Amino acid sequence: MFPTRDKLTICFAHAAYQMKARFDARNTGINSFQVRSYDEFVQRVGEADVVSVSGMWKNDIIPHASKLKFIQSISSGMDQYSKEMLGAKGIRLASAAGVNARAVAEHALALILAVYRRIPEARDNQHKKVWRGMLGDLTQREDELGGKTLLIVGMGRIGSHLAKLAKAFDMKVIGIRRDPKAGANGADEIHGMADVVKLVPQADIVALTCALTPETTGLMSAAAFAAMKPSSVFVNVARGKVADEAALIETMEGNKIWAAALDVTAEEPLPAASPLWTLPNVFVTPHTAGETRAYEDNVIDILIENLDRLWRGEATLRNQVL
Repeated sequence: MFPTRDKLTICFAHAAYQMKARFDARNTGINSFQVRSYDEFVQRVGEADVVSVSGMWKNDIIPHASKLKFIQSISSGMDQYSKEMLGAKGIRLASAAGVNARAVAEHALALILAVYRRIPEARDNQHKKVWRGMLGDLTQREDELGGKTLLIVGMGRIGSHLAKLAKAFDMKVIGIRRDPKAGANGADEIHGMADVVKLVPQADIVALTCALTPETTGLMSAAAFAAMKPSSVFVNVARGKVADEAALIETMEGNKIWAAALDVTAEEPLPAASPLWTLPNVFVTPHTAGETRAYEDNVIDILIENLDRLWRGEATLRNQVL
């Protein structure tokens, strides 16, 4: 039996997110506590009927979670959870899929604008007290987005929202998704994953917004980078391993495309020895696309909806995994 509201205890487990504070602001009357470290999580998880967690979760905590009935993940990624082990204990699981789709799409557009408007260079010049003069070389000037073609690899929640934003800038949008029959989701045309290498030569911007799966790992291959136009821009707000990072580095070191803007890398944090830190044609943000001031509240919306479903005895949860 799922505990009633007055008997329920929720554990929020995250090193940084203000989950309990934002939950308390809802005045639900539900008992909750916050842990900030894995050791504290292990010590106190036995008190919780519900856990809201992401990267702090390890499956070896399950034996300590004697009361646990439901996990509301704080993240969209589910790789850290053993469905077999949780299922064997009857523990329900839901993801936070879609919680940051708008934010990530906006970040992708911000990266595109930053590159085309040369914002990183302007910021660097500001710190050096350099007032850049007018440029005669057209290839080095800021540029406009109108009329450009954006290829979006992954037309789910993030990709479809990015398509809408791009259309507001009068861009042409070509979409790629696992199942093209599922719809264009705002793109002018839609294709399957196998068409990446064929389509990148048409694009001024190639943006990765897809999930990391066995099918998408290395999808942006050396052949795909080689097929890009020299004037094009590569943007990744998906996962670092969707792109062949060695091929990306070789592409950028050889100035084979104009620029790359990355919110994700194959290894995170990005190792100090990586050339991506210092290449002048690469702009890196530290996997912050989805971390907005609204993130906690967006997750709590899903958590509260799922608690209501569990109290009503419904079989299906929002973003259900188990």
